Amino acid sequence: MCSYNVPAVEVTALQKSYGAKRVLTGVDLRVAPGTLFALLGPNGAGKTTMVRILATLTEPGGGRATVAGFDVVRERHRVRRAISLTGQYAAVDELQTGAENLRMMARLTGLSRPDARRRAAELLERFDLVDAGDRRAGTYSGGMRRRLDLAASLVGQPSVIFLDEPTTGLDVRSRQAMWDVVSDLVRGGVTVFLTTQYLEEADQLADRIAVLDHGRLVADGTAARLKEQVGGRRLDLTLADPAAYDAAAARLGDRVLLRDPARRTLGVATDGSAAHVRALLDEIDPGRRAVDRFALHAATMDDVFLALTGTPAREKETADV
Repeated sequence: MCSYNVPAVEVTALQKSYGAKRVLTGVDLRVAPGTLFALLGPNGAGKTTMVRILATLTEPGGGRATVAGFDVVRERHRVRRAISLTGQYAAVDELQTGAENLRMMARLTGLSRPDARRRAAELLERFDLVDAGDRRAGTYSGGMRRRLDLAASLVGQPSVIFLDEPTTGLDVRSRQAMWDVVSDLVRGGVTVFLTTQYLEEADQLADRIAVLDHGRLVADGTAARLKEQVGGRRLDLTLADPAAYDAAAARLGDRVLLRDPARRTLGVATDGSAAHVRALLDEIDPGRRAVDRFALHAATMDDVFLALTGTPAREKETADV
């Protein structure tokens, strides 16, 4: 484990370009040891590039980054010994059993055969895979494969784990099981750096959340703090007819957090006070004929994402760089 006196991840003025395209434009962030940090952002925001730099797979174009106290350029071999990287898809050998996968990884890290067997047995128990340990990994469900993949990444006992969308494609039950496993890792002192397209995942798990947009950080704080930043509440307005909907959408402009033309509903940030709700209604519907009804909701991470990036939160991130 890295020292608690040293940031698990520290980035200063980090830059990266591919030709004329600037992907990261001077990012600063700091991740405390033993915490879960979530990095969110739309397609092309630079999340994958950030993770690749921190995992020493890509060199930065400027600035500085350290992981577990080691410089990712000058001390990349020490960084690699301190970290683990788990991508979106389980990197397991489907022809081997779960136990064989873990023993193979343990041997690759330099453990003796007896130590490799012991470490594999420990991880099978930790990830609730003992009963499946002698089955070929190709027969595992998606959730089991992800747990095996994460177990394999822990063979070398890293102090910092990078999880790049670890629950993509999993059903709700499997996703919850992964959340439990990741939470246990953090309670055990491991630092987890998470990227995810499921905003409720960041909301549930993360000690801190940063939002990356067009290569720069646009927000950084706890989930509660970020929700307060966009008003803390969302006022959903159902308009009387399509013309009223269009007029209200034009009046609100980029303040709109939610658009549902089929239901003629617009969502806008509010602090939830009667005075602010009344002011919004007077602004949008001075004649008191355009708004059919309204409802007040607590702000969600989707609202934060939309307010800060202006990009649909659920868009699949196949084009991220």
